[in-house]
Formats: sequence, C-alpha cells, structure tokens
Amino acid sequence: MKIVVIGQSQFGLEVYKCLRAKDHDVRGVFTTPDKDGRSDPLGTAAEKDGVPVFKLARWRVKGQVIPEVLETYKALGAELNVLPYCSQFIPMQVMDYPCHGSIIYHPSLLPRHRGASAINWTLAHGDEKAGFSVFWADSGLDTGPILLQKEVSVTSDDTLNSLYRRFLFPEGIKGMVEAVQLIESGHAPRIIQPEEGATYEPIMKKELAKINWDQPALVIHNWIRGNDSNPGAWTTMDGQRVTFLGSHLGGSAPQGGKEVSIEGATQPGLIYQDGLLVYGNDGNSVTVKNLRFDDGQMRPASAYFCQSETTTMELSSEEQAMVEEMKEVWTSILSSVSIVEDSTDFFKSGAGSMDVIRLVEEVRARFRGVQLEPEDMYMAPQFGAFVQAVARRMRGEGQRELVVNYVTKEVNGMVINIPHQCFINGEFVDAADGKTYDAINPSDETVICSVACASTRDVDLAVAAAKTAFEDGEWGKMNARDKGNLMYRLADLMEKHQEELATIEALDSGAVYTLALKTHVGMAVQTFRYFAGWCDKIQGSTIPINHARPNRNLTLTRRQPLGVCAIVIPWNYPLMMLAWKSAACLAAGNTLVLKPAQVTPLSALKFAELSARVGFPPGVINILPGPGSVVGQHMSEHCDIHKIGFTGSTEIGKQIMKSCAMSNLKKVSLELGGKSPLIIFSDCDLDKAVRMLREVQKLKIGDPLDRSTDHGPQNHKAHLEKLLEFCKRGQAEGATLRYGGTQLPRPGLFFVPAIFTDVQDDMFIAKEESFGPIMIISRFPNGNVEDVLRRANATEYGLASGVFTRDVNRALFVAERLQAGTVFVNTYNKTDVAAPFGGFKMSGFGKDLGEESLNEYLQTKCITLEY
Repeated sequence: MKIVVIGQSQFGLEVYKCLRAKDHDVRGVFTTPDKDGRSDPLGTAAEKDGVPVFKLARWRVKGQVIPEVLETYKALGAELNVLPYCSQFIPMQVMDYPCHGSIIYHPSLLPRHRGASAINWTLAHGDEKAGFSVFWADSGLDTGPILLQKEVSVTSDDTLNSLYRRFLFPEGIKGMVEAVQLIESGHAPRIIQPEEGATYEPIMKKELAKINWDQPALVIHNWIRGNDSNPGAWTTMDGQRVTFLGSHLGGSAPQGGKEVSIEGATQPGLIYQDGLLVYGNDGNSVTVKNLRFDDGQMRPASAYFCQSETTTMELSSEEQAMVEEMKEVWTSILSSVSIVEDSTDFFKSGAGSMDVIRLVEEVRARFRGVQLEPEDMYMAPQFGAFVQAVARRMRGEGQRELVVNYVTKEVNGMVINIPHQCFINGEFVDAADGKTYDAINPSDETVICSVACASTRDVDLAVAAAKTAFEDGEWGKMNARDKGNLMYRLADLMEKHQEELATIEALDSGAVYTLALKTHVGMAVQTFRYFAGWCDKIQGSTIPINHARPNRNLTLTRRQPLGVCAIVIPWNYPLMMLAWKSAACLAAGNTLVLKPAQVTPLSALKFAELSARVGFPPGVINILPGPGSVVGQHMSEHCDIHKIGFTGSTEIGKQIMKSCAMSNLKKVSLELGGKSPLIIFSDCDLDKAVRMLREVQKLKIGDPLDRSTDHGPQNHKAHLEKLLEFCKRGQAEGATLRYGGTQLPRPGLFFVPAIFTDVQDDMFIAKEESFGPIMIISRFPNGNVEDVLRRANATEYGLASGVFTRDVNRALFVAERLQAGTVFVNTYNKTDVAAPFGGFKMSGFGKDLGEESLNEYLQTKCITLEY
C-alpha cells in the first residue's frame, strides 16, 4: 500500500520501520523542522532510507491550507495517511485526499479522554482500564470512527511512564501496523463513537492541579500520579507550595517521623525514611517519594528537613562532548527555547509528561542504553543538573547513595577496597546479631578482615527484600531489554575493576592472580555479557491442539521467572561460580539471595557493591556470608524461596534436596562431587602426556600474587589436611606415590600436587573425590574399549570426563557411552559460557551456562483460550 507517514518522535520512527518491514511503500514522511541542525528521529531514518522527507513548520496560514504544501503532498500519490504521533494540525484537505483517508493513534479508549492529556486523565480518574485507539480522521477532535482498540488493566502502582513503556508504546506500534494490514485486506471497520461515556478533559495546567484533601486516599494517589511531573499535583506545605511526584498507596507511621503542616489536609503529613506520609479523608495513607519546590529544586521527600547539597563533579572530555549533543536533544523538544543554558528548566520551558518520556528514550538511544529513568529528569529539571545526572549514570553510579564501610589494603601494586558486611536490600549492613568471623589469607594464614556472619534473621530480611523487589519493585516492572542493559553495564564495571577483583580472589581463595584475572574474573564478565543478551529472547510457543467443535482454541506457553531464588556457591572459583548461576537467574527475571562459601566471601561482596553502583534496584541482589549450616539450611527451608542452585559436596546436596522437599517443594539444581575419568589411548600423543606429568614437577608453588607462580595455596586448613590424609590412605592401600602429596615447609597452606600410579579400581583413592591437585593413574589393556568404559563408569559420580585418541570413531563411541554430563575429547576443562555444564548420577542434575541453564530459573505456563 502507498503510505504517507505524518508525525514525529521515536514512536513515529518505530511505526515507520514496521510498515516498511511489511513491504508497504512509504512514499513520503512529513515531520517537524530541524532544531539547531538536528532532525527528528523519524526524519533522520527516512532520509537515510532515501524516502522523501518534508519538514514543515506549518500546513496552514490564516486557517487555509498552503497551496504549495497541498500540491507537494498530492504529488506523492498516497492511498493512506498514517499519523502515529503528530503534534501539528493537519488540514482536512490532506486528511481526506487518499482513497483510504487517514488513521490516527490516540492513547485512550475513545470516546473516553478525548484531548491532549489522555494518559494523564486515565490515571487521574482512576480508570481500571487503559489503552489506545486507532481511529479514522474526521473534522472533530478525536471523534472519528474507531478502527481498532486495545486495552490493558491499570494497577495501583502504574504511572504514565510504566503504562507507556509496557503497553502504549510497544502495543501501540503493533496496533498501528495491524490497522494498516486490515485496511489493505479490506476488513477495517468504521465503528461510530458513541456519545455515552464520551469525555473531553482539558490539558493539564498548574492552577488546576491543586490537591483536594477532602477525598479518599486512593483518589488522592490517582490525582498525584495522573498529574505526573508536569504540571504536577501540588499543595501548600509549611506555608510554601510544594509539588508531589511519585506516590504509592499505603505506608504506616513509624516512630521518629517528623510532622509537617499541610493546608486543608485531615491530619499532618509525616516525614520518615520512605518519604512523606499523607492521609485521605478515609484515614488511609499515601506515601509520596519526591518533592519539587517553586524554585525548581527537587529532593527526596525523606530529606525534607535536610539541607540541600548539590555536588558538581568535573566532567571528562568524553562527557564534555556529550553536553553539546544533549543540548541538541533539548532544543529539538523545547520549541520555545533557542539556546539551552545550564539554568534552562525543562518544565518551565513548556515541556510535559510525554516530553519527559521522549527525552529519556532519545538519551538512551544516543548514549548506548544508559539507564536513565523519568525520575532522573524530575530530580534534575535544569539542564546543568540533568547533564550531571546522566554523567553519573554513565559512570555506573546508582540513584541511591551507597555507603560502604571498606577494609582498605595496599597490595599487588594497588589499593583495594573490600566490603565486609552483609548486602541486603541494596545496602551494606552488619549481621542482625552483630556477629562476625575472620576471613583468612591462605598464603600466610593472616586475617584479611572481619566479615559479617549472617544469621537466620538476615536470611528472612534478605528474602523479604528480594520478594518485594520481584513482586512490587522496579525490577518486576522493568522490561526485559532494560534488564539486559543493566547486566551489560555490570559486566563492563566488573571488567573495569578486574584487577581489584582478581586481587581479592587471590587474597581470599589463594587463586593464582594471573589465573584469577583470566578465568575467575574474565569468565565471570563473559558470563554476564552472554546472559544479558538472553534477557529479551526468552520465548514461549504456540501449540496446535485438537479443536472441540464448534469452538476454536489457541494454546500458547509463557516462560516466566520463579520469583526469589537462592544460590549457594563453593570456595573454588568463587566469582566465576557466582556468575555461572546468578547471571542466568537474573536474565530469567528472578531476584536472588546468594550465600558465598564461608571461607571465600569477599569477591561476592565486592560484586554486590558493583551491582549497586550500576543501578540494580534494591532487593534484586542480596549477599549473605556465613555458615552453610545456618544460612544455607534456612534458605533450603524458607517457603518464600522458590529455587535453590547449589554447587558443593554430594552429602550437602542431599541435605538441601531433602529440606527443599520438606518445606515448599522448591525447584533445585545441584552440581555436586566428581571423580572425572580421563582415558588416554595409545594412539594419542603419549610423549605430550608424559611431558605434562614431568611439568608438574617444575611447577612453582608460592605467593599467588607473584606473576611467576604456577600454583598457590589450598584454600583453608581443613582442606589441606584432607588432601594430606587422602595421600596417606592411598599409600597405605598400596598405590605408588610418584610425586608430591606433602605440605611445603613454609608459612601458608601450600600442598605439593601429587601423582599416584599402580592404582587399583577398588582402592579408596580410585573411587572417592579428592577435590584437589591429585592425579590417579591406572593402566588398561590397549584396544579393550568396553572394559575401560566399564571401569570409567564404575563410580557414583558423573560430572566430567575426557578421552584422548586420534581415532574419531572411537572418540565418538567412547564419548557417547561415558556416563558424565560433560565429555572433553582431545582437550580438557575447556568450558565456554554458551556450553551447558552439569553432572549425571550423584554429581547432581541441572545445568549451568548456555541456553539450557535458563530452564533452571524459569517455569512454563500453558494458556488455552477459545475464540
């Protein structure tokens, strides 16, 4: 179909792109004039595509269409005009000219809320349903026949921004394209709008936005969110006019709150840690988040009695270049402003609520998905302050001030800052009972720092925070793509801090620094980037079913997050194990409570800090250091946790599974013990294998921060003693200890890697997991593949395995029959973020990494509807 698109903004751009993707012939685009050389996004895209673009300041003079404009339009030969978002008045000579006329998008369920502030009035009136209409243009104001309507339920927490982003924007684009398809197929209806229920409300203005306190709390809440940022619902508080921004129903008066006088209110307001508590005439409460004063200053309501402090940070050269580009965005939106200065106020210059959304979306698009929210605009309406806010977000600083009581150390040629408290609901806090324990450096057994020792009370607090974040918080309302952007930013910040993270891993776990930098941290970063890309690609399916006559049915599935998930990780590869599980958990949309190993909590707590700094909402990520017998056990039993992902011993895995079953049958994935066979056939490079054994004797064992070190200390004393006892038992059984198996006579927990030969299958060391640098070598007759497979599979474990041979057929035959979740052929321990990893048998079940791991943190819902 030959189409002319008339409109502007990101919404207009998306409709234009979708129409072209459906092979419609867009003959021309009419949009607004450039501002300071900057084209509207719709015009920019059309020009790039070679589509004629017309940037008209006006279509009429003294009420009459400009003849030259009309002739230019007619020459395009349009069969249909599409107006996705248009702020100009288009003459009816243009509207009626195409054979199919013109269709217009309107953000309300017409005939209700005709006029320019439709979304605002939808919320201000407390409508239970919102939606949009695509209607045929006529000479009235939003009165033309209806072609298509779509509706959505309005929740008590919805705002203009949430409605726009979750429904009116994405579904509106689809609706406009669907309307065009209906017109093309000849099935487009023209439903005359009824007069019953028709409303027309004026544009929101400041003088009309005063709050009437003689109303129930729900009505007051609706009025505040309906007036949004501009003009903003206002009242007189302590003798001055104050605008309320951001509200939610409820809130209880805590002890220690401070009263404020509100003119006309049934009772005084109360300032407390969550904001300003106000009351309706029914005695119910509303909590207000932010306040704006007549001088343009805005601050959190909780800080009403605090002195306002504005700290201006110095901008980098890259951020300075951003300023000019930001001015272009502002001038393209603010038609009344020719020059934007630091003191230019967005709202006093005539901008409205929809302009805020446009600004936020354009900034996100230009500056690579910076996590800007409308609230940032409200808190910084003046250009200079707004630039500062964007720069802080680009630097990875969250909206909330993060207070961290660091332990600071000068080590490895740098200064590292180590958090050491519990991380609950976006804050570092002491354990509820005040208990701590010492984190030990295994290289010299000195104390690194005291760490908060979480209790069952801390688990309850963390789970409650995670539940709130999932069900009622920003995370639960955030769209999948924004979650992905947040994870990308976290990966970037982890990479920026990779040396510090690797140093913490070396100090806390004994990992060799160079290995920690490449593997512990490097793969953790890769894992978050990989799963960030999955956030908006989790899909259900449609399923053909047997239709019961005379009805027809549509059956589809949705893959949804579980809710609050618990993650318990081991002391080897602490940060990498954290990433393997938590990245998939977050990508699926869950919130998490994570317990690091008691002996290696520090990199997990540093990770918590970085997650807060990039803007993860409070409660999404919670980290609880402490003993597994207390923290892990209570997680297993907690009925508000719906999934546990655990890596550790088979013995503890069994206990976790039992507790999960006895509590609320929560979902479980377990990566447990392993006894991984490596089968080396005689046709492989035996010289290479022998050389590798000889290289073990050349390993430099020592300080993990020394760049020449090959092997660091064991993580903790109990594990070192276990390895020594393992080697003694092997010798007592008759196996030959060819090398190592002893503790180095020096400070620290250093163990010499051991090699055993002459090992029989029934020996303890052949059957049991050592979980350490101990190699067990057994012979098998050349060519007897069935026998070696029998021996390799004669273990209760099935985590990983390997085979070395030049015979491809034999390699595939053996790989298929090895009872292990992972088989390496002619390589070993080569993992990738896209490849699933997990065990068989008593090595557990469930997968980490790859697309398959998402299944561990999702549940499938089947929906069947009749039509």
